[in-house]
Amino acid sequence: MPEQTAYTMHHFSQANPEGPGQGDVPALLRRVADTIESLGDVEIYDVIMHDEITEDGDQPSLTVYFDYRTGRA
Repeated sequence: MPEQTAYTMHHFSQANPEGPGQGDVPALLRRVADTIESLGDVEIYDVIMHDEITEDGDQPSLTVYFDYRTGRA
């Protein structure tokens, strides 16, 4: 049986606040960029955009998958 290797992948999801402006994708991208910068030295593996339809209209969100380059958890 082959040796198993375990990997840890961190992630977070982020959306704009509900209400006016919740569908503002450029604002969401800036918000996510700020969050990524605040994480420090990370490697981004994937960014996935989701869109939920609410009573107030579309509400996009982004899920970012990443790992710390320095081994920090």
